[in-house]
Amino acid sequence: MTHQVHAFEPPERFVAGTVGPPGERTFFLQARGGGRVVSVALEKVQVSLLAEKLEELLAEAQRRFGVDVPESPIGQSDNDPLETPVDEEFRVGTLGLAFDVDTATVVIEAIAVGEQEVEAELGDDDDVVAEAVDDDAEAVDASLDRLRVRLTPAAARGFIDRARRVVAAGRPPCPLCGQPLDPRGHLCPRNNGYHR
Repeated sequence: MTHQVHAFEPPERFVAGTVGPPGERTFFLQARGGGRVVSVALEKVQVSLLAEKLEELLAEAQRRFGVDVPESPIGQSDNDPLETPVDEEFRVGTLGLAFDVDTATVVIEAIAVGEQEVEAELGDDDDVVAEAVDDDAEAVDASLDRLRVRLTPAAARGFIDRARRVVAAGRPPCPLCGQPLDPRGHLCPRNNGYHR
């Protein structure tokens, strides 16, 4: 089976979004450009960590290379829904980030779940988001599908802003345990399983 690299350098639009009601949402990264749309599924924690790590990468690029990074998204925020139909190309296992100094752009790579990752638990930050994909990882993951986008610092800032809003739009967290509150009743581990 051949792998596909869906490259958008740069995309016309690159966003995080969801499908489904709170509590049952599926998270996606969606890129559009050149008459095609690619959607890849991932976990909420991956979207949150991607926004956090992108923020750190932009700050580091500004500090080390003097890259002009806008404080907030320039222009209108992208609040539009994902483009439909949302057809999942693959489920993301690993996210790679790099800063290309020559072009002053951020490169984001979403790599499909590999067979060894299917059984592994998500949660270790290093498995979810890597600052940069090294050569060894490239060789190991060469057989996996991937989505690669190249963003300007301003476009990356817009992505971060929307990703944070998408993550925050879910169910509110329990003030005691931090887990999402379920409208049908929340069994809080801090209350020994009693409903709040």
